[in-house]
Amino acid sequence: MRDYELLFVLDPSLDEEQKANLVETAKSVINNGGGEAGEADVWGEKKLAYNINKKSTGYYVVLPFKADAELPKELDRRLRINENVMRHIIVSQDEE
Repeated sequence: MRDYELLFVLDPSLDEEQKANLVETAKSVINNGGGEAGEADVWGEKKLAYNINKKSTGYYVVLPFKADAELPKELDRRLRINENVMRHIIVSQDEE
């Protein structure tokens, strides 16, 4: 298993329950896919460098996890089709 880090930006107009549900959904995709999700680090609402969908702020969450090489592809696919996720990036933490 490799170490990864997922950073995603949620729509700031969602209520707190919806934001928490999206974080839990990401964790469940990781855990159900054979990975191990760590504790989510919620940065909260921050100003964006540029407007996305006419919004100037976003709700930032960082989620470390361990997984095999195929899981980030599935996680990326699911985050891409979710309209409440404005941007996301998955980075491998392992040094080559």
